[in-house]
Amino acid sequence: MNPFPNAPALMVLDMQKGFDDPYWGKRNNPHAENNAFRLLTEWRKRQWPIFFSKHLSFDPQSPLYHKNETGIQFKDLLVPKAGETVYTKNVNSAFIGTELEIHLRQRGIKSVVITGLSTQHCVSTTTRMSGNLGFVTYLVSDAIAAFEITDHLGTVHSPETVQELELAALHKEFAVIVTADEVFREMI
Repeated sequence: MNPFPNAPALMVLDMQKGFDDPYWGKRNNPHAENNAFRLLTEWRKRQWPIFFSKHLSFDPQSPLYHKNETGIQFKDLLVPKAGETVYTKNVNSAFIGTELEIHLRQRGIKSVVITGLSTQHCVSTTTRMSGNLGFVTYLVSDAIAAFEITDHLGTVHSPETVQELELAALHKEFAVIVTADEVFREMI
């Protein structure tokens, strides 16, 4: 049971070693994991609700392939502790195919703070669903990271551009975009 019924849940999405693979290309925000860890440490100290997701891909080319023992492991800074909830998923949203929404509602959690990888995949999809499901959603811009992408015309977009456009599309429509420092100043 949540000892702080109005405390926001911290979501740590797919912070897995497979995202360190060159397969993904260039990445922005090298401090994302450290900022997520700062938040995770504070949430643990306060005994506020924490939920992790782990992506297990069915694509054998993916570094997050479910049989890739190294790639699917959590990054060392962000390994869940005993008793912390981990949702395993095979799609981008942490809400699809898991009991995340049920558990949030059962615990009376009304707001979530999202961290994780990668911005244009699981972070964006989970953030959109969180907002659509009615949760007050905060996306921590410096505790997430994007990778470069090549569009349908063959144009390569830098990870900085991907991050900027994803955040612009999500802000005020699906989530409030914040920094880790703003979370510490305003919410804690």
